[in-house]
Amino acid sequence: MRDEKKKLRHEAITKAAYKLLAVKGYDGTSMLSISKAAKASNETLYRWYGDKRGLFDAMVRDNAAHIKAILDEAIEVQENPIETLTRVSPILLTMLLGERAILLNRAAAADPTGELGVTISMGGRDVIQPLLESLVMKIESQNQDSVKTLTQCYLGLLIGDLQFKRVIGVNPMLTSTQIEDRSSMALRAFFKLLKEG
Repeated sequence: MRDEKKKLRHEAITKAAYKLLAVKGYDGTSMLSISKAAKASNETLYRWYGDKRGLFDAMVRDNAAHIKAILDEAIEVQENPIETLTRVSPILLTMLLGERAILLNRAAAADPTGELGVTISMGGRDVIQPLLESLVMKIESQNQDSVKTLTQCYLGLLIGDLQFKRVIGVNPMLTSTQIEDRSSMALRAFFKLLKEG
């Protein structure tokens, strides 16, 4: 199958999976129901993704791919780490508060097996956080433990309880202006923390 056609099929499959996830949760969404909703063969899904966890892992990685690409490129070309954090913060916040991330997190919270939560962590945070740590290390030469703590501080300032409030349905999605304002506030507080530390 040609790459473009395969990409379109993958998008149709993940779109169907998100719709089912919203209605049936992770436990109630089967590979068969996804294949029927996407008008794809069940065999194709198993061949491409291995199993349901493999499909959801691909969905999580798709969600984080844009941020990962920005961070990978910035690290490779040795872009100014402060400029990179400034550029990536609103993109990261938009992704984390977006409908797809919220659907995945809602389903993970309701998944009694914990399988989806592990998948989200491995395909999302465990991929992005080390890249952020390498940026923080370039801003502030510290030992690895300090860099981990500082990166967690940055993420805490940026995200706070916003994602949690979106997951439980208390807050709507932030506007682009609110995203920019929150990102700027978080970065100001983070850079102040670095100077004082």
